[in-house]
Amino acid sequence: MTIAVFGSLNMDLVTRVSRLPLPGETLMGNEFFTTPGGKGANQAVAAAKLGIPTTLIGRVGDDDWGRSLLTGLQTYGVKTSGIQIDSTIHSGVAIITVAETGENQIIGVYGANARLDQSDVDRLIPVLNDSKVLLLQLEVAIEAVKLAAQAAQKAGVMVILDPAPVPKSCISHLYPYIDLLIPNETEASKLVGFEVNSVETATQAAFVLHNQGAKAVIIKLGAQGALYSHLYSHLYSQELDSEENGLEIMASFVPAFEVDAIDTVAAGDAFAGCLAVAIVEGFPMIEAVRRGCAAGALATLTIGAQVAMGDRTGFDQFLHDRTVI
Repeated sequence: MTIAVFGSLNMDLVTRVSRLPLPGETLMGNEFFTTPGGKGANQAVAAAKLGIPTTLIGRVGDDDWGRSLLTGLQTYGVKTSGIQIDSTIHSGVAIITVAETGENQIIGVYGANARLDQSDVDRLIPVLNDSKVLLLQLEVAIEAVKLAAQAAQKAGVMVILDPAPVPKSCISHLYPYIDLLIPNETEASKLVGFEVNSVETATQAAFVLHNQGAKAVIIKLGAQGALYSHLYSHLYSQELDSEENGLEIMASFVPAFEVDAIDTVAAGDAFAGCLAVAIVEGFPMIEAVRRGCAAGALATLTIGAQVAMGDRTGFDQFLHDRTVI
């Protein structure tokens, strides 16, 4: 079985500075470089580098950045036949400023990504015939995301949504078509309306998301780990259950792997890609989450996005060598 990804491709324009600038302030940068990114492309690379055939459906502009993005994906083994070259608009870009502390500011100008529509879903449908998992994000038109999720549900394919970036409007209308929602702590905070920064608050947030219609949730807590929560009898039933607001919930916390992180930019995408791989390979969900945490930790040890995704040899060695906090 394969993995399908419906999502964004961006060229990241990265500047490193001593600190983030104040409004109206000009700072001298220390370094500038471009690197392929976009949450859809990053997740596709993460899965492909772990050895599972992966196809990305998306759009780029008819420009040098678009051609570079396609070449990079092909180098990593991602199938790009589902990517349309749109001559009417530029490729997506992300302008990223990174401080010495690791803090960053990002401006996304999504270009061709924002044009995804039914025609792109039509290119996805044949890919779903051989897929076990569809990965979705929100750097493309949200209506197209919904159409893709509906197509996958009809095909019996598991749908995983990384709700980033969280739009201003509510996304609960997507939940009936999503099998697994995987926000990080910042995204979860925006979705539920209160700060999510611990296992306790993540558990509370999961209950809220379930009440809104989410079937299963993984809340990524960065260096702490990840909380997996699902409605009783949904997907897996290996953990102790609890009850909140009339819903029977089963929740488990998976601790993070201890690393000296130097760049966290694509850790969440590494998590998503590896999670999908583990599901395709038949691992129980808790082990799939653990492996996702390992992939996310491994990605923080290298500067960059797609280049930071571990290949199978490196990932297996990391799992062998590292202990969980």
